[in-house]
Amino acid sequence: MSSWEQRTDYLVEVAQRCLRGHQSFDLCRSHLVAASQISKGTIYNHFTTEADLVVAVACAQYQGWLNAAESEQQGDTDPFECYLFHHCQRLYDVLAQKRFVIEHMMPNQELLQQASEVYRDRFNDLFAQYCQWNQGMISAVGDRPGFDRYELLKNYIRGTMINSDDGLKCCDDVQTYYQFSYAMAQLMGHSDRRIPTKQTFSVWLAQREPQQTNAAA
Repeated sequence: MSSWEQRTDYLVEVAQRCLRGHQSFDLCRSHLVAASQISKGTIYNHFTTEADLVVAVACAQYQGWLNAAESEQQGDTDPFECYLFHHCQRLYDVLAQKRFVIEHMMPNQELLQQASEVYRDRFNDLFAQYCQWNQGMISAVGDRPGFDRYELLKNYIRGTMINSDDGLKCCDDVQTYYQFSYAMAQLMGHSDRRIPTKQTFSVWLAQREPQQTNAAA
């Protein structure tokens, strides 16, 4: 990785930290100067438009989801549970780390048109890969006729993530993930499948606590 790429990644990490707890993308390139201790000129070279910064943050988020999905799929041979726990982990990250919900902003074709080609192409590629992973997992569980299950799930998960940053939900609430998984199973058309029990989610949450501690450090 070149020094340019490393600096870009660092700036995106700084931007993500600055956005923690925010419900809107109210961060501008100029805000990164004090937060990163990097000159304004250098930052503007990396992100030539404000849209570039938004899309770069979105790219980092989608890349993180893809990396997690690949790792989770290797460790869980059941596509049903793998899919449920993947999105439960996403929800946990938002609640535990106060992570900015990028679905507030992306995907957004108007914003993408304002971004530089390199960021626009990068996002489109990552977005397509993530959509493909989700569609593949749903098909692996078993397609159900009558509805576009992928669209139903995509819209429900997006809405859940957006509504999760209202500050009313706790990251360690077993019922939150149990209910989330139940709804996903129903929308998937697999109400006959047994979702993870509350006890299973309790154990899962206990395993998440060290991650939360490390992330806050």
